[in-house]
Amino acid sequence: MEKFIVVAGNIGAGKTTLVEILSNRLGFSPFYEPHEENPYLADFYEDMESWSFHSQVYFLTRRLKIHKELLLAEGSVVQDRSVYEDAEIFARNLFLQGDFSTRDYGVYQDLYHILASLLPPPNLMVYLRASVDTLMQRIAKRGREYEMGISRQYLARLNNLYEDWMNAFDQCPVLIINSDDLDLVSRPEHVDQVVSWVQNKLTGRTEVRL
Repeated sequence: MEKFIVVAGNIGAGKTTLVEILSNRLGFSPFYEPHEENPYLADFYEDMESWSFHSQVYFLTRRLKIHKELLLAEGSVVQDRSVYEDAEIFARNLFLQGDFSTRDYGVYQDLYHILASLLPPPNLMVYLRASVDTLMQRIAKRGREYEMGISRQYLARLNNLYEDWMNAFDQCPVLIINSDDLDLVSRPEHVDQVVSWVQNKLTGRTEVRL
């Protein structure tokens, strides 16, 4: 593996689209979020507190498996969401809303930190920042049935966790892109600008705006 880029961001921020663009324009191998079903989900939705640990450990294991695969890949790679987000955003949100017991969350965090310390960090973290209004519009537009029940409050909590995480993240350079006015589907000039930012900012930390 030569270069390793992670694209991070809330649900509907445009991560998959950007991964596709970077893989096509820069020749990076794309690694997308896995689609296999979590075998604990049915139990989790019935009793979140009892099954949060099992469900989140499954997600963590699945993400680490992908991380191992991309580390073995030839050339450069770009990943759609990382192992960090599973722990720092989604597991933490479950804990804060009372659906992850303190004991189980402590064990989960210990496991995550040990495993994360063994992984080489990315060369660049690209964070797509988007307002809740933008996220809601994009989620509605793509029309995925399993996302239709996502509330504004949930997205707002995740946005706050993303901001906290980004403010503390220091394992690699970070490129923050405000994506509310970004159209990577029908505006070629926006695509060119974002690709240029990524190429120029594989080191350092910066915030950019359209």
